[in-house]
Amino acid sequence: MPVNIMEKFSMKGKVALVTGGAGLLGREFCKTLAEAGAVVYCADLNIELASQTAEKLAALGLPVRAIQLDVTSTDSTESVVEKIVTESGTLDVLVNSAALDPKFDPTHAQIDSNAFETYPLSSWQDAVNVNLTGPFLVTQAVSRQMVKQGKGSIINICSTYGLGGPDQRLYEKPGQAKVFKPVYYTVTKAGILGFTKYLATYYANTEIRVNALTPGGVFNNHDELFVKNYSSRTVLGRMAKQDEMNGALLFLASDASSYMTGGNVVVDGGWTAW
Repeated sequence: MPVNIMEKFSMKGKVALVTGGAGLLGREFCKTLAEAGAVVYCADLNIELASQTAEKLAALGLPVRAIQLDVTSTDSTESVVEKIVTESGTLDVLVNSAALDPKFDPTHAQIDSNAFETYPLSSWQDAVNVNLTGPFLVTQAVSRQMVKQGKGSIINICSTYGLGGPDQRLYEKPGQAKVFKPVYYTVTKAGILGFTKYLATYYANTEIRVNALTPGGVFNNHDELFVKNYSSRTVLGRMAKQDEMNGALLFLASDASSYMTGGNVVVDGGWTAW
């Protein structure tokens, strides 16, 4: 008997780990996977924010648990995976959502206006450690469990700025010094796509699938000028709402995408279609 399409989207009986789970999109991903039936571990370096996220979702009757995770630490990533498997017996989905982004990271937001010529090596290294080494370490720990199970879905969160360079004009404001989107963001997000394709082909002839989800700009209290300028670049004429990546995320996490690996789902309002 063919499986009902809605059943393919069900996450009942699944266990998911979302890194950066207390972040803007991470919170949405935790909620989505839990609503679909999964037990979700909301992992974040900031355990207080992770706990607040988990408590809010648990109050809605959703099975979300907070766990502290430093994605740049081998000890932390391995202990988190061990704890999840000990508690839940399996680990079926990994969402690599943790990343440094100047919008949410004040310490790296405007270092000398983020000019490339003077961008500090230490800041570059910090970003590479979180945005590239982090997914490497977490995925390495999770994949060992998925190999034992013989199945799993790994989703790496990219960005349209990983597909092409940022339009630096968006960050210009009349009468103010020029500010740039920093170099690390495009470079590390482009690296995530390469990481995705490598893992997908590495796990060829298995049921471990690896895909990327590439969001466009998501509204998060941006100023009016930025929203206007950004929106004019999209086919739909607006920024994304915070919940508009959830459908694609659930598709990639669930059996609805069972014949998809090494792919990249772009949800950008048509930004890259022009």
